[in-house]
Amino acid sequence: MKRIYLPIFLILIFTLALTASSVAQDRLIFATTTSTENSGLLDELIPPFEETFGIRVDVISVGTGAAIELGANGDADIIFVHAPEAEAEFIEGGYGVNRRDVMYNDFVILGPPADPAGISEIELAVDAFLAISNSEAEFISRGDDSGTNKKELSIWEEAGIDINQSWYIESGQGMGASINMADEREAYILADRGTFLAYSGEIDLEVLNSGDPVLFNSYGIIPVNPAYHSHVNYKMAMAFVGYLTSQEGQSIINSFSSYGEQLFFADAISAEKLID
Repeated sequence: MKRIYLPIFLILIFTLALTASSVAQDRLIFATTTSTENSGLLDELIPPFEETFGIRVDVISVGTGAAIELGANGDADIIFVHAPEAEAEFIEGGYGVNRRDVMYNDFVILGPPADPAGISEIELAVDAFLAISNSEAEFISRGDDSGTNKKELSIWEEAGIDINQSWYIESGQGMGASINMADEREAYILADRGTFLAYSGEIDLEVLNSGDPVLFNSYGIIPVNPAYHSHVNYKMAMAFVGYLTSQEGQSIINSFSSYGEQLFFADAISAEKLID
């Protein structure tokens, strides 16, 4: 009996392994930021790719730090984040390959219309942060190692401000939830412009400081290195990179708007080559 059932058992195991491999190749695990997800852009970008390639894209929406960790652990096939220094470390560590610029927008400092810290007339972001600190007006930080949080902390560091103060509050949440928290508390917050515009019709917060070059916000896409994690769907990850940086993907990014304003600006190919 053993000679009869052993081959059947092995065939069953082999079939299950093939099925699991097939399922894995029929989906792409895409780790990205809450700012990208909250904006609604992915609802426009992903469906055409899924339809063209017959694949399901599973989005994991977290902060940049968490997305990078998912990629480093092999729990995602590709990451789409906005923290250039952390991205460089990810690639230098051998976890990611073939990074490409995809799009950009900017960070903005939001606050209540009353502007108790008086930052609306201040030019530089670091000086705006100094004014917020001096006024001891509440400031909401994501506190989640996201790209936005990394940028915010770098500005506080440049300003030489000790943020261990009662007016500095960490939400530990994504961009949309943090904006809502700041709105409820009439506090200041650093946000990406895309998420702000997506929420602007529902909140009272206003853009009170923007335009400083330090607030430039670039998004990069990085496939996880198959030499490091052999199980990742590298083929589809590269196809997704090709799609996002193609004329089709870049045109979708440029045409995406909320409340009449463009949220992101395509950055992979020159604007004059894009098809309207």
